[in-house]
Amino acid sequence: MVPSEENQLVPKEDMFWSCRQSIFAEMKKKFSQVESAAEEPRVLCIIQDTTNSKTVNERVTLNLPASTLLKRLFEDVASKVGYVNGTFDLVWGNGDNVTDTTPIDQNSDKTILDAGFEPGKKNFLHLTDKDGEQPHIMPEESGTTDDSVQDRFIGPLPREGSVGCTNDYVSQSYSYSSVLSKSETGYVGLVNQAMTCYLNSLLQTLFMTPEFRNALYKWEFEESEEDPVTSIPYQLQRLFVLLQTSKKRAIETTDVTRSFGWDSSEAWQQHDVQELCRVMFDALEQKWKQTEQADLINQLYQGKLKDYVRCLECGYEGWRIDTYLDIPLVIRPYGSNQAFASVEEALHAFIQPEILDGPNQYFCERCKKKCDARKGLRFLHFPYLLTLQLKRFDFDYTTMHRIKLNDRMTFPEELDMSVFIDVEDEKSPQTESCTDSGAENEGSCHSDQMSNDFSNDDGVDEGICLESNSAAERLSKAGSEKSSLLYELFSVMVHSGSAAGGHYYACIRSFSDDQWYSFNDQHVSKITQEDIKKTYGGSSGSRGYYSSAFASSTNAYMLIYRLKDPMRNAKFLEAHEYPEHIKQLVQKERELEEQEKRQREIERNTCKIKLFCMHPTKQIMMENKLEVHKDRTLKEAVEIAYKLMDLEEAVPLDCCRLVKYDEFHDYLERSYEGEEDTPMGLLLGGVKSTYMFDLLLETRRPDQIFQCYKPGEVMVKVHVVDLKTESVAPPISIRAYLNQTVSEFKQLISKATHLPAETMRVVLERCYNDLRLLNVSSKTLKAEGFFRSNKVFIESSESLDRHMAYTDSHLWKLLDRHANTIRLYVSLPEQSPGSQFRRAVYQKSSGDSGNLDEACERVKGPVGNMKSVEAILEESTEKLKSLSLQQQQEGDNGDSSKSTEASDFENIESPLNEIDSSTSAENRELENQIQISDPENLQSEERSDSDVNNDRSTSSVDSDILSSSHSSDTLCNVDNAPLPLANGLDSHSITSSRRSKANQGKKETWDTAEEDSGTDSEYDESGKSRGEAQYMYFKSEPYTADEGSGEGQKWLMVHVDKRITLSAFKQHLEPFVGVPSSHFKVFRVYASNQEFESVRLNETLSSFSDDNKITIRLGRALKKGEYRVKVYQLLVNEPEPCKFLLDAVFAKGMTVRQSKEELLPQLREQCGLDLTIDRFRLRKKTWKNPGTVFLDYHIYEEDINISSNWEVFLEILDGVEKMKSMSQLAVLSRRWRPSEMKLDSFQEVVLESSSVEELKEKLSEISGIPLENIEFAKGRGTFPCDISILEIHQDLDWNPKVSTLNVWPLYICDDGAVIFYRDKAEELMELTDEQRNELMKKESSRLQKTGHRVTYSPRKEKALKIYLDGAPNKDLTQD
Repeated sequence: MVPSEENQLVPKEDMFWSCRQSIFAEMKKKFSQVESAAEEPRVLCIIQDTTNSKTVNERVTLNLPASTLLKRLFEDVASKVGYVNGTFDLVWGNGDNVTDTTPIDQNSDKTILDAGFEPGKKNFLHLTDKDGEQPHIMPEESGTTDDSVQDRFIGPLPREGSVGCTNDYVSQSYSYSSVLSKSETGYVGLVNQAMTCYLNSLLQTLFMTPEFRNALYKWEFEESEEDPVTSIPYQLQRLFVLLQTSKKRAIETTDVTRSFGWDSSEAWQQHDVQELCRVMFDALEQKWKQTEQADLINQLYQGKLKDYVRCLECGYEGWRIDTYLDIPLVIRPYGSNQAFASVEEALHAFIQPEILDGPNQYFCERCKKKCDARKGLRFLHFPYLLTLQLKRFDFDYTTMHRIKLNDRMTFPEELDMSVFIDVEDEKSPQTESCTDSGAENEGSCHSDQMSNDFSNDDGVDEGICLESNSAAERLSKAGSEKSSLLYELFSVMVHSGSAAGGHYYACIRSFSDDQWYSFNDQHVSKITQEDIKKTYGGSSGSRGYYSSAFASSTNAYMLIYRLKDPMRNAKFLEAHEYPEHIKQLVQKERELEEQEKRQREIERNTCKIKLFCMHPTKQIMMENKLEVHKDRTLKEAVEIAYKLMDLEEAVPLDCCRLVKYDEFHDYLERSYEGEEDTPMGLLLGGVKSTYMFDLLLETRRPDQIFQCYKPGEVMVKVHVVDLKTESVAPPISIRAYLNQTVSEFKQLISKATHLPAETMRVVLERCYNDLRLLNVSSKTLKAEGFFRSNKVFIESSESLDRHMAYTDSHLWKLLDRHANTIRLYVSLPEQSPGSQFRRAVYQKSSGDSGNLDEACERVKGPVGNMKSVEAILEESTEKLKSLSLQQQQEGDNGDSSKSTEASDFENIESPLNEIDSSTSAENRELENQIQISDPENLQSEERSDSDVNNDRSTSSVDSDILSSSHSSDTLCNVDNAPLPLANGLDSHSITSSRRSKANQGKKETWDTAEEDSGTDSEYDESGKSRGEAQYMYFKSEPYTADEGSGEGQKWLMVHVDKRITLSAFKQHLEPFVGVPSSHFKVFRVYASNQEFESVRLNETLSSFSDDNKITIRLGRALKKGEYRVKVYQLLVNEPEPCKFLLDAVFAKGMTVRQSKEELLPQLREQCGLDLTIDRFRLRKKTWKNPGTVFLDYHIYEEDINISSNWEVFLEILDGVEKMKSMSQLAVLSRRWRPSEMKLDSFQEVVLESSSVEELKEKLSEISGIPLENIEFAKGRGTFPCDISILEIHQDLDWNPKVSTLNVWPLYICDDGAVIFYRDKAEELMELTDEQRNELMKKESSRLQKTGHRVTYSPRKEKALKIYLDGAPNKDLTQD
């Protein structure tokens, strides 16, 4: 750079540097401010809105500088959640201030740091009601939402209550105010019932059409002629009035859909908006007959076109005139990979004629030969309101699925239709004259583009522009029409989604202000022309044929244009222009809305809370819902609750009060002393949809006083335990504090129970079966695990039991039994072989008949002369000793006596005699627990295997006597002295006790019949009965069941330890049933009186709960390897092919022939079927379908899988069994005779292979049809594969092109498949309409009775119908 140039640049450089320094200084200042702000600690505030159940899970997060004032905090929270500042309180939700429920002072000048907020930590706050009133919702106009963003939003909106990417509130859309307040646009939305967005879009479009709305308002409803509920025009009137006058944000459409005859299920059916438009217009035309509006739809929406074919040789033209309500425009021509770019291009393609040449030549009436011809459509008249349907839904023949075409197609805001109307056509001298009615129709045919969307009008022309027969007039009219066919777009119905489903919404231009709005169900917002362009569809760039796959799925589906004609373009009626009936309707709806608003205001100020009450006389907990206005006092609320619980005759009003109650924990939180005049809104913390607590209407006797319940106390239910009587008393309630010590707690209990605290043992039940002894006096109740509601057991006696280890003490065992005992109701068989107070005794060869006779004589004696339980037990034990000693002298015989066991069990009619083991049947307690008489002999000699065998070989008499020796509340030791029961002894203690007796030379023997269910054995691996392994609590007494339980039905109420096994439980029930446990079954009764058999003997009753019902039924229980089988008869040619016969028992390893031999006598006796073994077969049953034929040599569990509750078919044979091998295949064939319209009976065909050729040969052989004429098809559905005879000829897949049966589409690999066959040379009978209708009714009735559908097809979309009588047609012939 030269010096002169440098000197010239100096001033500019100085200016540059000065500017630069000032910028740096400003930036430094900003950075210092940011730096100082960064250095300031931040406070994280997390606010939870507890005023509403819908918002209780939402969180608002604010990260504020520590210097923020409390005022600013409230302003930020109000702005965030959409509440008016000053109408809510903030209270602490955590930290040191958690117990402080005082609201934070929002008018304080303190900073949040000075107010106790902690920087660097999470500060939880609860947003609560202020003075018992819910916060006021911020009006929408004062909201902080960016209007430009909201107004420009277009497209599917999230569902109500959905949460965005954060858990913060979503502006004003949060809370119910979004439904109750009108949109700022001035328009009202429509609530989506479920999938009624297509309906909402069409209704809003019709509402925004001035001509339609005005005409609808002019129609007057006559209530004397029609029910308003079913009147479609009247319900549309009401809806339009509400859309115009309601102050709500959105209104319901349920009244409109109810007038359509729809029920709630229709709301879940999504339909096509164009289809709805057609159906609704048809319904309105029907309803408007004989009225001024009769031709309204045609005047507004109907156009005309000509469907023609013109000979290219002579110019002869055949044509007819059709009317249309909309024009369907193809998006992409068939076979093309390029879509039309615009609506104009699609319209040109719509009227583009096609040439009929070659094999498609047209037969010309004038030329009398086939000639080349031009076939096409011409528009003759366009309607005032032009509807264009963009056919975006198509069928892909490659994938065989419906698809949606998302290609881009533009549409103009103004559409000139003059280029598409035909005028030259009227001037053609060679056009054959034809009337508008289409009377001369030679050679006419529809274009391929003309789908069933067009209504053919072969009768009188209902057009409005071609009334005159004068060609000159028509030409003049057409010419003038051509010059004024400019249409303006005012509605775009948009579909977002796929062909399988999606969402509709409407973009509509208001004729009042020329503003575009998006009507998206309940949301109405402003949009721009740019948003309309987004609905063109497509994507940037061209991707050829697959462009739709990558395009946006949100695009225009229906376009509605209005003709620009100042003479006809109407404006919406003003309020003063309304007809008188509309003014009355407006007033009526306004009053209803005001009434609803007042009711809503009352609901908003009504506290609704659960109310409980323990009825003072019935002693049952009653539940109801208390509804009380927030301004009502506590005293008034008590009166309301008193009447609600219907206590007028049970207790005086002044003996009742309301207390705060937690039903889940059964905890009384606090009472309200001195607050009788306090409003309920303040007591309950405001009006809320749900409360975190309940109310209890507490009652007292007139001589009692109410106890004061203070907040912070815990409730303790105290049960007093008496070790002598082994009883647990009902609870008494005591209130304590968590900071009390165990020692202080004992003193508290002592005052309430008058028991000494010095010897008191306190046991806390923390959770199920968790019994904890509180033995550290200095520990607090909180440290011991006390909570709101607690249960404790106390015992305060001078017994030595208190010095024993807790888990070995009598107290622990008694409480353990108490915790595991359940109450069951057992229904006994109506006719038991023996009395419920006697037990069946089966005398065996080694039994002592003399002893048995003695025992029977004692039972037969008068009840008054019966000996005491102790005396009977002593005698029984003596007999046991003598019998055992006698057996020892005779020597052990192993299992010699067991050979007669099976026959004994089979003979359940044996003499039933028993020693009654208790003095009273009302209190029969069987408790198989033995007090150890000699603790020093615990480790005496082990029991050998031979001892086990000897035990199991003991006679029935010995077993019975021994059963009596442990069948009451007291058991005998060796010296015959009665000992109290020691509850809770385990099996080891019992075994040790028995060993101690064996050491004294008196062998104790046990006998239990082995029974089994499935794979469960009643004996464990050691050979000892599982029923003996644990001896649990069992107590029973007679019970009188409710009415309706059956006359003479015997019931037992059983208290039993649920850890007992089913096997042991059945043994305890033997005396009441009167037969051994192997000869009765236990059924558990579920809801709706469903019964299921309990078969696993080694499982406990742990799945049972209190008050479960059990039914006992006589019948042999299953042994190991046995399965219960239900046998059904297969009747292939009967209306009901499946008939239940009987229950049978099949065993593992049994052959099919053996099971058939066992079935023969049962079939003879129970079913009256006298069969021989070769006259029937068994086969697999799958639901109602017959399956594999079981051959006689098949073995269960080896060749045939068998399971519990198995089902088989029994099929009676007409002749000799043809199935000899598993390689054969048995199918059921049925001939279809199309000339007679009937089906023959089933015939079985046995094939040696899966060859189709062999099947045809067999069918030809049994039917006489020539082999080459045989056609067959596989039946569909469940046997017998019923199908209507009107559909069988064309609906089945006849003559599949396969060579074997086991491939697609037949897949016949097992016996039992149904094959229909026919003679292809036989012609189908031609039916008249009357014959077809009559046959359809018969078939419908027949198939309804058999439970089969009239047609078999995949699930179809439900057709869209509007029922003019207000209800669907129940005609059975309709699908």
